[in-house]
Order: sequence, then structure tokens, then C-alpha cells
Amino acid sequence: MDSICYILYSRCLDKFYIGFTQDSLDNRLKKHRLGFYNQAFTKITNDWVVYFFIKCDCNAQAISIEKHIKRMKSRTYIENLKKYPEISEKLKQKYACS
Repeated sequence: MDSICYILYSRCLDKFYIGFTQDSLDNRLKKHRLGFYNQAFTKITNDWVVYFFIKCDCNAQAISIEKHIKRMKSRTYIENLKKYPEISEKLKQKYACS
């Protein structure tokens, strides 16, 4: 199964949510929309859509990229990830699986 770092967007909240999964992205999105994750920020609304995702080579890489994006705390950075695919490639190289 693929490891994926993903970014969800809610128009209602005008907010992003960053996560990772080994499950299919469709299944993960359904769970977020249904409020399956009791402690998750995503439970607030159910209009989440996949904004962007990065298929990773291993779980550790997906987690590292997720943490990196969260540390940036920047809407502009998230928007640039979608605009400039080379940023994702550099992140995958930086956090390559050993």
C-alpha cells in the first residue's frame, strides 16, 4: 500500500488540514468527512476535499514530509506546493527512505 502525505481543504472554514495515510486517499477522505477521527480538527466540518497529495516511497518519508509542511505554518507554502511540482520532488529527495 502506498504511503501518502495529503492536504485537505475546507471551503466552509477556508482552512487546510495536513495528514498522511497508508490507506487509500479516497477512504481517508471519507473518514474525515464522516467525523471518524474523534480528536481530529477535521471533525468540525464535512466539506473536505483533497487539495494536494504526494505519493511517498515509505511511511517514514510521508510522516517527515507531513511534519515539514506543518512546521512551515504557511498558506502560501501549501499553495506553492500545488503550483510548483519541483518542491514536492525536493521534499521527497530530502526525506528519502533509507
